[in-house]
Amino acid sequence: MTHAFWDWWQHLPRSIDPNLFEIGSFQLRYYGLMYIVAFAMTYGLLVYRARKDDFSWFTPERIQDLMVWCIAGTILGGRLGYVLFYDLGYFAAHPLKIILPFDFSDGFRFTGISGMSYHGGVIGVAASGYFFSRRHKLPFVTMMDFVAPAAPLGYTFGRIGNFINGELYGRVTEVPWGMLFPMDPIHQLRHPSQLYEAFFEGIFLFILLWSLRNHPRCRGGLLGLYLIGYGMVRFGIEFFREPDPHLMYVLGPFTMGQVLCGTMVLIGLAVYIIGRRAAQRVAVP
Repeated sequence: MTHAFWDWWQHLPRSIDPNLFEIGSFQLRYYGLMYIVAFAMTYGLLVYRARKDDFSWFTPERIQDLMVWCIAGTILGGRLGYVLFYDLGYFAAHPLKIILPFDFSDGFRFTGISGMSYHGGVIGVAASGYFFSRRHKLPFVTMMDFVAPAAPLGYTFGRIGNFINGELYGRVTEVPWGMLFPMDPIHQLRHPSQLYEAFFEGIFLFILLWSLRNHPRCRGGLLGLYLIGYGMVRFGIEFFREPDPHLMYVLGPFTMGQVLCGTMVLIGLAVYIIGRRAAQRVAVP
């Protein structure tokens, strides 16, 4: 029984079709559906928080407007972040591939747009959120504190999308819960790092921040904790995730993801410390 289970588990990725449906060379993947689910979940949580936690300014209509800005920031920032952080040389030589989901090298073929960076997406959301806050005359940090506790749960679905795609798999392992991924060129058991990320970057971080959402110690506290928490969790999981083959390690034993996460933690610490010091100055009579 145990052997049969592990055999099924290890071969599970090879039995999953990542496509919802295909029409010729056009493919609609579950990965895209996971984005929709992630944004819908985040929207629902923000509406719930606005009603239950006394954020009266954030009406459902304003949250819808905010989500449109965040979706645009995520997609644009995520794509440009991948180009800048992970494969600038290639895209500098092929700039049209940044935005065109087609390949003309062998006829006409729909390829989709491959390559998104989480850290680029965060920068994109921060930029779009800043313009949204300026447009509505709302303090930027206050708005980010409102959004931060809800955001991680969406990552769960994004990482499940990575798992269904069979991409971003982990390093070679001998643990029994290792998996065989169809895109792995050497066909060995690997850590299902997408599932590790789905749980720790998504569920774990969501539970932590959601439980603290009404107990901020300072303005910017939740934003700072989000940056610190995600950065630390992702930094650790990167030790189980296969580095990008064209980059491998960029700073000693660390991957590009770990370098970006380390920067993220430092920014989070700065945001939290600045917020705490400001709160202490206000508290002094």
